[in-house]
Formats: sequence, structure tokens, C-alpha cells
Amino acid sequence: MPQPSPPTAAGPAGNGPHPPETTKDPAGPGKPGGPGGGPGKGPARRVPAALTDLRNLSLLGVLVALVVVGAITRPEQFLSGDNLTLVLTQASVIGVVTVGVTLVIIGGGIDLSVGAIVALASVWATTLATQEYGLGGILFCALFVGLGCGLVNGVLIAYGRMVPFIATLAMLASARGLALLISDGRTQVVSVDSVLQLGLPDSYVLGIPPLVLVFAAVTLLGWLVLNRTTFGRRTVAVGGNAEAARLAGIDVKRQRLKLYLISGLCCGIAAFLLIVLTGSGQNTNGNLYELDAIAAAIIGGTLLSGGRGTITGSVLGVLVFTTITNLFALNNLQSDVQQIAKGAIIVAAVLIQNRTARGSGTT
Repeated sequence: MPQPSPPTAAGPAGNGPHPPETTKDPAGPGKPGGPGGGPGKGPARRVPAALTDLRNLSLLGVLVALVVVGAITRPEQFLSGDNLTLVLTQASVIGVVTVGVTLVIIGGGIDLSVGAIVALASVWATTLATQEYGLGGILFCALFVGLGCGLVNGVLIAYGRMVPFIATLAMLASARGLALLISDGRTQVVSVDSVLQLGLPDSYVLGIPPLVLVFAAVTLLGWLVLNRTTFGRRTVAVGGNAEAARLAGIDVKRQRLKLYLISGLCCGIAAFLLIVLTGSGQNTNGNLYELDAIAAAIIGGTLLSGGRGTITGSVLGVLVFTTITNLFALNNLQSDVQQIAKGAIIVAAVLIQNRTARGSGTT
């Protein structure tokens, strides 16, 4: 007897085999560009990459426009070597903080305590007891305090299951209070010559201040970590979908802890740079750094919901904000107008970000 033919998947009216099911992502699971696959070069990945390049080019265009405005309004002052060096030096401190904040946000978190941690680290590292150990003692103390605060944040958020907003807000209040307690509200002047020398022109390398070189090194290291390491891929995965990352075998808690440790370390580095720049430690240091860092990351293309962002965009955001501050100062414009301009830039960046996300079909 003839054997019955094996059943086939019927189409809509039972006519012929059913076509393969399609998804929004042309690359399926396990294929390049799909879930569980390699990076690939499918359309789903090319669209966000193109948007990122366009956003970075736009920020670069804004930066060039600001330079043109400065060259027109205050050509002698703005284009002088001393002023350009000042802009890069001022950008270095908040720039280092922004690198750490960007990684945290990409990983699905937020850190409102970075400014307070910078203040606490700068005050603790400039006490008389710490200064007795010279440059090494000040640097070690600043890094140690930053890492310690980052550890507390990470443990509370990753293992204590606290909301990042609440945990870092509590750290903000605690670190500011402790900085005020240690300094007694006074400015602690640094008397270590080796630290003060780092801020003088004699210590410049090929005409570049050491602070700018540190900023460049941190930026490069952050870019490499995010784009060329497994840690960076895990950070994006956790920020994009923490549950999916957990099912894929990623230790989400440990990853989040490491991200806040990195943020704290960046705050410690920034505190040391600020000590070199000002020659002192104050409990008011780092005021509103958290807002500036988050704003720079946002206009640089980092999603507040996590899962996407670039170090390059964040650094360009820092340079844009620092240049605006410098332009306002040179043109004797009031600081309140400056804050309004920054707020308008942030709102515009978020609106553009939402529009491009809807246009590309991403969330």
C-alpha cells in the first residue's frame, strides 16, 4: 500500500506550505545581527549606527558653529591659545565624570551622586593628614573614596534592589554632608608642591596640560571598554533588557556593581584633577556635576532607558557645554541665560532622540 505523505504546514487556506514567519529584525536568532548571534551588519544594526554617526556629526557641527560665534564676537580672547587650553582643561574634569555616567546609563542605571562624590573625595584627599603623604597619598585617597562610594551605590542597587534614583540620591545627600563635616565649611589649601606643579605650564607635555591628557586617556579607555570588550557588550545587553541578559547567562547584579564602581573611580580621578586645577579641596566642589554629566550624555545620544549610547557623543556633549560656558563668560552674559540655553539644548536633544527612535522603529 502507498504510504501517506508526511503532513506539511498549510497556508492560509490550506493551499501549500506556509511561508516562514517574519519578524521586525531580518536576522533571526543565532544569525549575525539577530538575538544570540554575532554583531553582524544587518539593517537592524545599520540603522542605529547611521543615526549615531549623524548625531555625532550634528554635535560636531554645533561645536564648530560655537567656535565661529566665538571667533566673531571675541576673536582675540576666544581664539587665543590660553583660552582654548582653559576650555579643554575645564572640560577634562566634568568629562571624566561623564565617561563613568555614560556607562552607567547605558547599563540601565542612573547616578545622581557623582558631584557629591567628587566633593567628598576632594575634601578627604586634601586634609592635613592626607597631605603628609604627598602626591601619592592625595591621589590614592581620592581614588579610594571614589571607589568606596561607588561600591556602596552598587551594592545597594544590585544586591539591595534599591531603585538607582533613590540610592544615588541618598549618596548625594550623605556625601555632601560628610564633605561639609570634614572640611567644616572651609577651603582646604593644598601645600604639596608636586601636586601644584601639575597645573603649571612647566608640566605641559608638547603644550598639552596633564589634565587634558588624563581626560583623553580615560575617554579612550572608556571607548575601548564599551566597543571592544565583552564587558561593553554585556553592559548594552543589561541596559537593553535585563531579564533577557539574565536568561542569556549574564550576571546582571555583578555587572551593575562593576558599572557603579567605574563611575565612582571616575569621580575619584575627577576629584584629583580638580585639586590640581584649583589647588584646594572644598565641600562645594562638583556642584551640579550630575546634571551636566547626564545632560552631556543625553545630547550625545545616550538613551536614558539604557541599552544605547556612545562615549564619543558624550565627550562632544561635554565640549559643547564647556564652550557655551566659555562664550557666555567672554561676552559678559548672565549665568541665568546660560542655564536657559543649556536647558533648551537638552530639550531639543531629547525631542530629536525620540523622533529618530520612532522613525527607526527602535524603543
